[in-house]
Amino acid sequence: MSEGVATETGQSAPQDALAQDFVQFVLDCGVLRFGEFKTKAGRISPYFFNAGQFDDGAKLGRLAQFYAQRLLASGIQFDMIFGPAYKGIPLGAAVAVELARLGRNVPFAYNRKEAKDHGEGGTLVGAPLSGRVLIVDDVISAGTATRESIAIIRGAGATPHAVVIALDRQEKATEDGRDVAYSAVQYVRQQLGLQVCAIAKLADLMQYLDRHSADALAADRQRVMAYRQRYGVGEN
Repeated sequence: MSEGVATETGQSAPQDALAQDFVQFVLDCGVLRFGEFKTKAGRISPYFFNAGQFDDGAKLGRLAQFYAQRLLASGIQFDMIFGPAYKGIPLGAAVAVELARLGRNVPFAYNRKEAKDHGEGGTLVGAPLSGRVLIVDDVISAGTATRESIAIIRGAGATPHAVVIALDRQEKATEDGRDVAYSAVQYVRQQLGLQVCAIAKLADLMQYLDRHSADALAADRQRVMAYRQRYGVGEN
C-alpha cells in the first residue's frame, strides 16, 4: 500500500514505492547528485542525473529490474525493444534480458551513429524492427533523440509506440531559446503520440527530500524546490 506524504499545501500525496526505492538507489550509486549543473537548456540545475554512472554489472542489473517492474506495471503493450545509440544500447539490452528472466521475452535492436560499410552493413543491429516498438532511454531532454528514433523505426516499416525512461524531470522544454509551457515528455505524448512511462519523476524526488528534510539534504531540498517552482510543469 502507498503511504501518504505531506506536501507544501498540507495535503497528502500518494507515494510511489518503486519510485522511492529508485531515488534511494540512484543516490547510493552517485547517479543522482546535488550541486550546480548546467543543462542543455542553459539552466543551472541543483541536481544532475548521470546514467553513465551505472557503470558495473550489479548497478546495471538493478536498474534493469526497475525498468522492467515499471513497464510490467504500466500495462503498455509492445512487440520489441529499441535502444537508441548510445546510452540506450546498454539500457535496452539490459531491460530485454530482465524481461526475459521474468518470462516476457521480446526481440531487441539498436542503431549505429555511423553506417557500417562492410559485413551486414547499415545502421541497425539486432532483430528486424517490426510491430509496436518500445524505445528505452535514460531521460527525455528535448525530444530530439526520440524524434530520431521515431524516424528510424518508421523508416524500417515498424510503429514507434512508447518510450520508457528512468527519470522525468518534469520541467519546461525550450523552443528557440525560450521556455514553453510543456515538458519534453508532454511533447512526446501530445505531439508525437507516443506513450511514455518513467521509473520516477521530479515529484518523486521531492517526496524523498520531504522525508529527509531534517538531515543533510535539507538545503538541497530547498534548491530543488526553488528550481521546480521556476521551471516545473504539472503532472503529465
